[in-house]
Amino acid sequence: MNFALIPVFAVLGVAVGFMSGLFGIGGGFTIVPVLVEVFTREGFAVRHVLPTAIGTSAATIVFTTFASARAHHARGAVDWPIVRAMAPGLVVGSLIGPQIASALPFGVMAAVFGTFTWLTALRMVRSRPPVATSTLPGAFAMSAMGAVIGLVAGLVGTGGAFLAVPFLTRCNVKVHTAVASSAAMGLPIATAATLGYVAAGLRHSDGLPPYAIGYVYLPAVLVIVACSVVLAPVGARVAHAWSQQRLRRAFAALLAVLGAYMWWKAFGR
Repeated sequence: MNFALIPVFAVLGVAVGFMSGLFGIGGGFTIVPVLVEVFTREGFAVRHVLPTAIGTSAATIVFTTFASARAHHARGAVDWPIVRAMAPGLVVGSLIGPQIASALPFGVMAAVFGTFTWLTALRMVRSRPPVATSTLPGAFAMSAMGAVIGLVAGLVGTGGAFLAVPFLTRCNVKVHTAVASSAAMGLPIATAATLGYVAAGLRHSDGLPPYAIGYVYLPAVLVIVACSVVLAPVGARVAHAWSQQRLRRAFAALLAVLGAYMWWKAFGR
């Protein structure tokens, strides 16, 4: 292992921990692009760079979302019935996503993902008042939506909040509760996705770097997690101090930037 990478992983951990608490996201949007660049420079086999970055991101999210969810739960903000209703689908989708990610062209995935994040950002900025008939669906529909969220989150190595927060707010769930509940959903998503990337990597283990278990690179996980769990409660405190409108706009701004970056990754280089 190149020990000069430790500061890079540490800075990533600080940023990811704060964003996990603030927005309820696991930080995969930030982790994956940086790790792709780091792993490429370190000479990882080209075919392993992207899945290892995503799998490593998923493993760190297990810990960051736990810290974030615990902080939100302490404030009574997590709607656990919502989390339990979506959990079966979240797990199934998150197990399937890694199997697809190993074969899906990165350019196509990045472009689709960038477009979706822009549309989500636009919906958050417009902030239309909820329609009276827009309420949480039944148990089957909640689990099905969980499967969609888990599948996409497993593909890109995130905690799924970029889908879960807009879905919940559209169903008349207050944005603070949506953020907190999405943070809690990140735990089953990330756990299942991590197992999926470990399994996928073990099936294609030829050429994997040292200290990797499947598509999970342990040195990056350890450093990022150590730094991120300290900052997640700080982000959660900031989230509860902001108004709903301000939090919504900040989340939308983050999504807009991430969407632009993913489009650049798809076609800009």
